[in-house]
Amino acid sequence: MTSPDPSSGTGSAVEAAGLTLSYRGTRAVDDVSLDLGRGVIGLLGPNGAGKTTLLRILATATPPDKGSMRVLGHDPRSVRGRTEARRVLGYLPQNPGFHPGFTAFEFVDYVAILKEMTDRRARHAEVRRVLDGVGLAELRGKRIRALSGGMRQRVALAAALVGDPGFLVLDEPTVGLDPEQRMRFRELIAEAGAGRTVLLSTHQTEDVAMLCGRVIVMDRGRIRFDGTPAELAALAEGRVWSSTERSPGALAGWRTGTGEFRNLGDPPAHAALLTPTLEDGYLLALDGQPVAP
Repeated sequence: MTSPDPSSGTGSAVEAAGLTLSYRGTRAVDDVSLDLGRGVIGLLGPNGAGKTTLLRILATATPPDKGSMRVLGHDPRSVRGRTEARRVLGYLPQNPGFHPGFTAFEFVDYVAILKEMTDRRARHAEVRRVLDGVGLAELRGKRIRALSGGMRQRVALAAALVGDPGFLVLDEPTVGLDPEQRMRFRELIAEAGAGRTVLLSTHQTEDVAMLCGRVIVMDRGRIRFDGTPAELAALAEGRVWSSTERSPGALAGWRTGTGEFRNLGDPPAHAALLTPTLEDGYLLALDGQPVAP
């Protein structure tokens, strides 16, 4: 694999080949290879698909059993390479592990210390920069236990942005947020995706539709689809139809607000076909459709 120039804005930010990791005989990640360029990339998959395990590997938090990868040119298999990789990536895990007694400033400052920012004045300037960037300038001194769920997620994103990383790993950042909070958080993610690589794991197909130029579908440890959101939706072309009752041969079917049923699968002759959505394509990708190259 080649080593991209982190400052060039071209080439691959993250390259991975044959990543494999097993837990108690089960392959959580099964021979996964990825080549990630700039922009926001969505990672979709059901619970237990291996998404969080893959993100932990890519964030250098968990080493794989097999395979190799480079993060902005750094190979985390060596101690030096792992240290360098961590300096150029940001990671927002599902559970950030807040200390509720910390203020927002203290938490982000703690993360900056872990990133080996030893100059106190420069470090504090960086903490203020990232907190201001996520809209928490006025709440820097507020304790985390007093913040709403949406505000806590902003603190976690600010911590991930410390040091202006070229690779940002976000694991379910909008889970538990109300619609307005999710909209605001999408704005932050879109802004973060300008000029860097953002890998966004989510259950929300609408987050992918609104934010991502590329989507990866993962199930049972393997990549089932890799392409654009439009290409994922196109998997369901000619396979979504409406009817007055649920079609018995449909893979999935539900009553809509109009009283009609929306069916997904192999339609009967002369069915009233509907325009497929990203979610329709996602469900078919999980149903064993051919894996995209």
